[in-house]
Amino acid sequence: MAKLPGVNHLDAIRVLKKVGFEVARQSKHIVMTDGTRIITIPRHNPVNAITMGHIVRDAGLTIEQFRQML
Repeated sequence: MAKLPGVNHLDAIRVLKKVGFEVARQSKHIVMTDGTRIITIPRHNPVNAITMGHIVRDAGLTIEQFRQML
């Protein structure tokens, strides 16, 4: 699993909104959905590198695609 060190959770949300995800609910975690997939993003900065890699993979993106959109 490729790593994405130092990604702010707000930057991750911005990128996921660009690819069609919407915020479903917010509390200690932010839950986003695109209608078929559900992604959960923790609200702390920076998001752990391995966790961010898994979130990107679960969203259907590659690490390179995600980095280009940052």
